[in-house]
Amino acid sequence: MEMPLIGDKFPEVNVKTTCGVLELPKHFKGKWFVLFSHPGDFTPVCTTEFVAFQKRADKFAELNCELIGLSVDQVFSHLKWIEWIKDKLDVEIKFPIIADDLGYIAKTLGLIHEKKGPNTVRAVFIVDPQGIMRAMLYYPQELGRNMDEILRMVKGFQVSDTNKVALPAGWPENEIIGDRAIIPPASDVKTAKERLEKFECFDWWFCHKKL
Repeated sequence: MEMPLIGDKFPEVNVKTTCGVLELPKHFKGKWFVLFSHPGDFTPVCTTEFVAFQKRADKFAELNCELIGLSVDQVFSHLKWIEWIKDKLDVEIKFPIIADDLGYIAKTLGLIHEKKGPNTVRAVFIVDPQGIMRAMLYYPQELGRNMDEILRMVKGFQVSDTNKVALPAGWPENEIIGDRAIIPPASDVKTAKERLEKFECFDWWFCHKKL
């Protein structure tokens, strides 16, 4: 199976997790979900990431978005690790973690990079309610992720889909237009002229509006 790209359907797979066997993406039908891989259980950076994801789980839920982790560790290792996190850090990891001990899903999603060793890299896949891959992020093992950025992306996709707009850098705190949205570019002369009259514009190709 070829590695899926943005705009492709998420591969249909059965996965063994800390919450039992799940069928993806069917298990999350009608919801957004974020699947994120980590290099290994009982490692410091991964531990900080799991705590950070769990502490934001309610914010993801408000966006109708679920979380699911993954590594090539076995399920008993996942279970012992989340038990350790609960005992030592007083954080209960409630989202499922895939035990991809045979590496099938990791290979399918391109999570094994030979130059970084046999473990999975830090990847993030944002998948929409139709099971379509909307974003793919890859991080090296030595750099932890920013979960607030992942939250921003999920919210941004939803705002963009609902309003048929694009969103600027750093939205909703852009240096030029703040929290305003960008109107899709005109495809003909007539529409370009109408845009200048209908919206606030720097030019016909850069118009924006308040949502």
